[in-house]
Amino acid sequence: MRHSNIVTLFNLTLAPGRSIFDQVVFAAKKAFVSGEYRPGQAFPSVRALAGDLKIHPNTAHKVIQHLIQERWLEALPGIGTVVAQPPEPRRGDKKRLLQQEVEQLVVEAKRVGASMQDVVEAVGAQWTKLDKGREAQK
Repeated sequence: MRHSNIVTLFNLTLAPGRSIFDQVVFAAKKAFVSGEYRPGQAFPSVRALAGDLKIHPNTAHKVIQHLIQERWLEALPGIGTVVAQPPEPRRGDKKRLLQQEVEQLVVEAKRVGASMQDVVEAVGAQWTKLDKGREAQK
């Protein structure tokens, strides 16, 4: 009998000092937004995710459960876990993003001496990169 494994499509190099859970969740969301994973596509099982990324199975399980709770993934009985349609933003998501993540970006940019123009250009470049990745997947 032959077993097929779903290979994790997103690339991830774990950075020391940051939560493995947060890094994997971010990498998965980036893969969804960029089109590397498409709605209806199978997502790796806990075992495959843990093996591919060399992380503890409990962490892989926590990641998948979190992505299901956040509506990025769906667990379909008899089929497995698949990528869901991108979730509609919840009330307050935009405000939360602009208050937390952007604040962290600005603090780090100021710490390394980046100008506001440097940050705007970097955000624009990343935005374009994700859009191009999505277009290439179509």
